[in-house]
Amino acid sequence: VKSEGPKLVPFFKATCVYFVLWLPTSSPSWFSALIKCLPIFCLWVFLLAHGINFLVSHRSASRILAGLIFSAVGDAFLIWQEQGYFIHGLLMFGITHILYSSAFGMKPLDLKAGFLMGLVCSSCYAFLYSYLSGPFTYLVAVYIALIGFMGWRAVAGVQLCNDLWTWTKLSACIGAMLFMVSDLTIALNEFCFPVPYSRFIIMATYYAAQMLIALSAVESRDEEDSRKRS
Repeated sequence: VKSEGPKLVPFFKATCVYFVLWLPTSSPSWFSALIKCLPIFCLWVFLLAHGINFLVSHRSASRILAGLIFSAVGDAFLIWQEQGYFIHGLLMFGITHILYSSAFGMKPLDLKAGFLMGLVCSSCYAFLYSYLSGPFTYLVAVYIALIGFMGWRAVAGVQLCNDLWTWTKLSACIGAMLFMVSDLTIALNEFCFPVPYSRFIIMATYYAAQMLIALSAVESRDEEDSRKRS
């Protein structure tokens, strides 16, 4: 908390600015896009504050930074979703999930967690299917598969039972789950029925998810520092 907390202050301030201004989605503008993306920009700065050498030498951190960049582009597209840019935003976030999955890695495999995540994602798609039409029938299926895979890799890394977990792996796990809650709320609100307080739920869980995933990138730095002290 002492080492990473101060670096996150700009993120918390930018998030507060977003919720205080609460710009209407009915009048998209570059200013509203900037305010919405500002917390994600601050997470770029958070990772860059650890040094370019750190990002270059640790692939997981650089991939999470790349994921945050694609997320910001996706956020901007979704500001103009009523003008036909929803699919563009979906594509950007799909790439984000691929990058996050790559950052979390494939070890340990944990097939049990993968099976459970597949079951959850299949159930969600089965519920959404009757509400989907046109290209969204398969686009949503692909997107759910990508975010489900990302969630599996984040959950698999925790290993609570083996006492091998770290706070950063737990952070990635919680962040991935919150990302899934945010996107499921978007899907329900967009394709099925109006969700009460949907915008607040979507953005609160989204910003929290991105912050926690960004925090997970500093794990390799913690391990490096501990080796130096030993």
